[in-house]
Order: sequence, then structure tokens, then C-alpha cells
Amino acid sequence: MWFAQWAASALALASVTAADTKYWQDNTDVKMLPPYLDSDMHSRWWDFGGDTVIRTDQYVRLTSERQSQQGWIFSRVPLTATNWEIEFEFKISGSGHFHGDGFALWLTKNRATPGPVFGSADKFEGLGIFFDTYKNNRPGTSFPYVMAMMGDGQTTYDQDHDGKANELAGCSARGLRDAAVPTKARLTYFQDRSLTLDLQYKSDGAWTECFSLSASDTNIAIPAVTYLGFSGETGEVTDKHDIISVTTHNLYDSSTSASRNRGGASPSRGRGGRGRKKATSSGGWLWFFFKIFLFLGAVGGAYVGYTIYRSSQRQSRF
Repeated sequence: MWFAQWAASALALASVTAADTKYWQDNTDVKMLPPYLDSDMHSRWWDFGGDTVIRTDQYVRLTSERQSQQGWIFSRVPLTATNWEIEFEFKISGSGHFHGDGFALWLTKNRATPGPVFGSADKFEGLGIFFDTYKNNRPGTSFPYVMAMMGDGQTTYDQDHDGKANELAGCSARGLRDAAVPTKARLTYFQDRSLTLDLQYKSDGAWTECFSLSASDTNIAIPAVTYLGFSGETGEVTDKHDIISVTTHNLYDSSTSASRNRGGASPSRGRGGRGRKKATSSGGWLWFFFKIFLFLGAVGGAYVGYTIYRSSQRQSRF
């Protein structure tokens, strides 16, 4: 009796955990890893320009430690998945006491257009994530500051106040520049549901949530077809802004409807042959251990039954 109750409870727990399991499929068309360039010293998936310098064994440097630089890199292929996750490693470094200005991640309808907003165009349509290292006029805010802005194609970035008038969400990230560990960012998006940014800069492998937004609270409607890009800028103060790696995954969430899941899991250019991988394995290992315990319980039950049978046979002989 006790075993049946335990088995029912374990099965219910496994079902709840598995319902929240996420899966991903690598999107190799929107990915950037060393050596970054093909054999002909070009990239089939990315365009770059401005002051960008590519060192094939180390980084894509958007700006060097020189004044008045702008550099950018944008994907040639749009990101069209319904649900996705972008993870990238970067490095902000330089000498001197003053430094700036910063760099940005872009998910916009337009691509590869230089301009005054961290090296890219103003009045953009889509999402910009700004890693701002130079404080202009924002009292009470600790820098570096990371913030999101949703552009409508008409609104100008509030340059004088470090984007305060445009801020969708943000966080102070003191220690992000010249960190002792690899610095990374992870942006996760579920259409019509949520947008979350996590940062790694305090210790290796430890993620800190910068912000998490719900569609029920604010507008997080990123255009269905966007280009992923990065841009950086220096002014009178300087820094090196390096992008080291970029990976993107098309997410599948088992808690959504089957039709929506299929839309979120398909690659942006329909290239097949890449199997799904687990993003969180809690449901999988719990189910694995449940099956082991179920097997052991069955063996134990069989042994008890056999023992009772032998005892009854002995008693029948007398």
C-alpha cells in the first residue's frame, strides 16, 4: 500500500517538473565562433564594418582603445523563430581612469546602419540592449549600466540622460568591465510571454538576473523577423569592446500548445538534421530515478511474494 502511494506521488512530481522542461535546437545560421571568417577571409553569415577588427583566434573587436571609433557586425540571416535564446561572451577592457562609451546588442528590422546610438542607427525598430559604461547625466545610477529599449522606428534615444526616457528595464552591473571571469549575457524570449536578460560577471558559471519582463506588464513585442547585431562606440573616452562568441537556440517549451511549439522550434532557414537537446534536465533525471525505484520496488515485491509462497508451502506439508 505504501509503495503504491509513494509511486503515485513520485509520478505526479515528475509530471509537473517535465511540464516546465525547455528544449532547444541550435540555430547555426545565427552563430558566431572562432575563427569567425571563412577561408576567403569573409563570413557567409555575418557582415561587419566601421572600425571593427577581427582577430580570428580571439575576438571580433568593435572598437579599439582609440577616440571616436564605431564598429558593427550584423547577421545576414534573420532570426525568425518564435521563441529563442541568445547567449554571447564579450569583454570590455582598457587602460586609463575614464572609459566608454559602450556597446549594444540589436534585434531590429534593419541592419548594418551606422549611427549615434552606440555605433548604430537611431530611431530603430526592434529591441536594443545597451551596455553603457560612461555616465553622462543620470544621478543615483551606478555604471556600467545595462538597459533595454524597444524602438518603434520614430523615437529618439535619450542620449543626454543615458536612455532614461527610453528604458524598458535595466540594471547596474558594477564589475562588468575588466571582470576577472568571462563576461557573458543570455537573452531569452518567449513570444507574447516573457523577455529575460541574465549576466555572468561576478563568478564563472554564476548567472545574475538583470531583468525579467512579462508581456502582461509591458510591450515586449519584438518584430517577427529581426536581424541580430552588435555595435560599439568610443568618444573622447575609449575602451576595447570585444565580442568573443555568439550562439542562438530556437526554444521549445512543453507547456505551450503543440502548434506554437512547432513554430518556436523550427530553424530560421528550415535546415533539418539537428536534433533537440535538453536545456533543463530536472524532469529527465527525476523520471530516470523514478524508473529505477519502480524497478527496485517491483523486485522487492516479487521477493516478498516468493517468501510468503514458500512459507505457505512448508505449512501445507505438516
